[in-house]
Amino acid sequence: MLRRRVHRLLRVCFAACAIAPAIAAASLAQGNPEAARLKNPVAATTESLAEGKRLYQRHCASCHGSNGEGGPGNDLIPAAPDLTDKEWKHGSTDGEIFSAIKNGVPPELNMVPFGDQISDTEIWTIVNYIRSIAKK
Repeated sequence: MLRRRVHRLLRVCFAACAIAPAIAAASLAQGNPEAARLKNPVAATTESLAEGKRLYQRHCASCHGSNGEGGPGNDLIPAAPDLTDKEWKHGSTDGEIFSAIKNGVPPELNMVPFGDQISDTEIWTIVNYIRSIAKK
């Protein structure tokens, strides 16, 4: 009787361990609901896009590629995602993109935070630029 209970408990624990990573991955793929509510205060003007491109080339292109189509990665970091396609694992709203640039992408922080290097306004211009290079 006790043996059956122990076996049943072990099966439940193994099942939970098998399902937990999938649940965690699904929650990460959904983005950041709090950040999704942020509205971009910088209009996507010709000047904003030019400044966003300049900042992107300086801070982002080394990982994401000069055209935003992703980078190869290396032994230390995984490949950087394509910013021109429709797949956004960490949220696709302007606010979620802003948050990923400003705060990085936890838990590994393969996408490092840039909030201490560039201003919020500059980050918003990068968001505008990234939007402008999306494949239609």
